[in-house]
Amino acid sequence: MMSEPLAASESSAASVMPIPWWKRLWVVTLYFAEGFPYSVVRLVSTVFFKDSGASLQAIGLTSLYGLPWTLKFLWSPFVDQFATKRRWLLAAELALAVATAVMALGAATPRALDIVAGLFLLTALLSATHDIAIDGFYLEALDRKEQARFVGFQAMSYRLAMVAGGGGIVTLSGYTNWTTAFGVAAVVLLLLWLIHSRCLPRAEQPRRSMAELGLLVRRAAVQRTVAGVLLAILAVLGMGRLGWLDAPAAGCQAVLDRLGSAGLVSLVLLLTMLGLALNLKRFKRRLYASDSFYALAFVDYLDQPKVGIILTAIVLWRAGESFLLNMAYPFLSDAGVTRAQYGLIYGTFGIIASIIGGLLAGGLIARFGLRRMIWPCALSQNLLNLLYMFMAWHYVPQCTNRWQLSLALASDLYQAPFVWARQLTAMALSPAVWFPDRNLVAALIILEAFGAGMGTAAFMVFIMRTCKPSYKAAHMAIATSIMTVGATSAGIFSGILAGWLGYPIFFGFTFLATVPSMGLLLFLPYLDGSSAADLAGKRPEKR
Repeated sequence: MMSEPLAASESSAASVMPIPWWKRLWVVTLYFAEGFPYSVVRLVSTVFFKDSGASLQAIGLTSLYGLPWTLKFLWSPFVDQFATKRRWLLAAELALAVATAVMALGAATPRALDIVAGLFLLTALLSATHDIAIDGFYLEALDRKEQARFVGFQAMSYRLAMVAGGGGIVTLSGYTNWTTAFGVAAVVLLLLWLIHSRCLPRAEQPRRSMAELGLLVRRAAVQRTVAGVLLAILAVLGMGRLGWLDAPAAGCQAVLDRLGSAGLVSLVLLLTMLGLALNLKRFKRRLYASDSFYALAFVDYLDQPKVGIILTAIVLWRAGESFLLNMAYPFLSDAGVTRAQYGLIYGTFGIIASIIGGLLAGGLIARFGLRRMIWPCALSQNLLNLLYMFMAWHYVPQCTNRWQLSLALASDLYQAPFVWARQLTAMALSPAVWFPDRNLVAALIILEAFGAGMGTAAFMVFIMRTCKPSYKAAHMAIATSIMTVGATSAGIFSGILAGWLGYPIFFGFTFLATVPSMGLLLFLPYLDGSSAADLAGKRPEKR
């Protein structure tokens, strides 16, 4: 990665140079290429399964397709160690184009569901590997200031890809057929591969050749492990397709309905991380003792100042947002907002607002530095959760007049505080007949999405600074996986809490859930322009 002066130059307005158009082009197309196959797998697969007559249990198992993105940190060190990240992402893009083309052919066969289900799994694994390489390449090809400046373009391109790959492909399949829709997706991926083959800069030299990786993969132990994992996943999907899992699933349906397959795995990973955190020193000693590049990728990330604070902040950063987003539509639906209205407000104008927020945050961080901007961005993301609390309190039951309610509460407070408390609690918990002001709802949703875009962009800049030069791709994969696990684990309990607390108090709680992460900002390293890259060559002692 290119060198850069630290705090002084980061905060200097004069140091912000015009952005070359070619840099803007490859950042935009690269992150579009990252989001497109993800949306095809995660959004299109459920529609395809339903359209192909799969059982509800089989459709539910499509959540397993999300696991490669959660578990991608497990194979991320190989992307750093062998060949270059440019080569990895180009190979993955070409493989994705081929897999999607085969998917188009398979969709026209009598065994379409079985063939395409397996190809969705392959596409998920390729796409997760593609993500690892893209994030690592971004850190290789851009210096620290450019990384901050372009972080908004990442989010913009990724979100546009989600719209094109999810809604676009599904819509096209409705007007034509699945073969045509998957064929168009394959053409899009092939065009992206052609663009990136020509315009991506060569930002690094390989450490080891792909031939060495081939020798490693040919080891019997490695082959047995990979084959076992793939067979286990395929067996689960196959049993779900045949209906063999219907009876076992019925036995634990309540848990699966509440958590989902991906949520259950995320919760297990979170508990595992907590156990490792409690034994961090012993864990690092074991990794050092192995002295393999794979183990060192993890221990190198753990060996940085205030790593406990860093990991806790990453886990907690999106907790409040996850709580809120999981219950936003159920609340608005109860408030009388139709699905079409929500799709237009949040799915269109909300996404545009979040993109603008990310672009603004990236530009401000590049100009003024992360230390100055992390708090405004954090507050923009978290304080605006209270807008939902305002909406929940604003729409009182139809039978209640505001002034009568206030007088009744005041009277009850004078006569019996416990009666007042019971009535206030009952009002919070009781289902209400809502009278939404659509314009107000739209404005508040868009404003909250704008703030979320700013907060996410700022924290992504921080995460980039926790990555060391030797394992950029692996460290980025580790950090983003931890963030995903934290957010998913928080979202698991959102429905339980909303039902228990009622919407007004629940949305207030979503803000309180952000307070610990904001408190940790006072202790985070790397806010002054430094990064974990500055620790290169300063490897701590093995303890």
